[in-house]
Amino acid sequence: MTTTDSRPAHVGQDKPEASAPPDDAQLAAARKKAHRRKNSKNWSLFLLFAGPNILLILAFIYYPLAMNMYFSSLDWRLGAPRADPVGLANYQRFFTSPSGLEVWRVTGIFTAGAVLGSMILGLLIALVLNKKIPGRTFARTAVFSPYVLSGVGVALVWMFIFDPQRGALMFILDRIGIESPQWFLDPDANLLMVIIVYVWKNLGYCAVVFLAGLQSIPKDLLESATIDRAGPVRRFFSIVLPLLTPTVFFLLVTNIIFSMTNAFDILRVMTPTGNGTNTIIFEIYLQSFGQFNRAGYSAAIAVVLFFTLFIITAVQLRFVERKVHYQ
Repeated sequence: MTTTDSRPAHVGQDKPEASAPPDDAQLAAARKKAHRRKNSKNWSLFLLFAGPNILLILAFIYYPLAMNMYFSSLDWRLGAPRADPVGLANYQRFFTSPSGLEVWRVTGIFTAGAVLGSMILGLLIALVLNKKIPGRTFARTAVFSPYVLSGVGVALVWMFIFDPQRGALMFILDRIGIESPQWFLDPDANLLMVIIVYVWKNLGYCAVVFLAGLQSIPKDLLESATIDRAGPVRRFFSIVLPLLTPTVFFLLVTNIIFSMTNAFDILRVMTPTGNGTNTIIFEIYLQSFGQFNRAGYSAAIAVVLFFTLFIITAVQLRFVERKVHYQ
């Protein structure tokens, strides 16, 4: 007699095994893969947006800088078919020749006069414009306007003002019994003239930046000092000036760079041949495109200017910034 197995069909059959959880190595590999995918996406977006700018910077800043360093090692005149390698002779000539030392002297005087004049007068104007006076908005606009004007136009107007024969300044000095200096013939007067024009053009920039710094100072501190019977001078040196040190530091860095690089238009128009105004940026032009036509020597001066600005900025960031009081 046969017996029938009444057990269900699935009884006795092998059950499917449950999948084992991933171990630590698999999880780490998955995380690394996801991290690589994320990094790849981030780099793709970075190259998409920043790539064109990087190419432009490499093409128009670093490539010319590298080529200029190469030209500085040559004895080459513009248009000449041949250039002879001279190594560091151009640099040696600039640092040891009387003309090179004169360039450093003029550059130092011009930079000191332009930076200090712009910042001191700009601060004084900002202190006045920070008060509630009639016509304050118009005065702010008028002070800042020269900064956005063309340097060539400003220089042409001031040439008429400084004219020792028919200039407006000559009439003013004549009224008070002072003979007008020969601004365009005397090298010292020439240098003073371009410093005055540069300060006049750029003090509006300093005034506006100082004004922004003054308006960021908490009024509670000034009111507390007033209640404690601190006078205006005491409030300025004890509260205002320390809180303005970030602004002073910013203007010091930018004005030194601007005075050594952005004064060319004024110098070129008012003193075409130098005559006491041979700052380093103007000497680069005179040596390359002036009567000397020494492109290799001019390139060496340009390299010196680049590293000079780099060192000055690095020193200020390293040492001067320590005295800055950030709020």
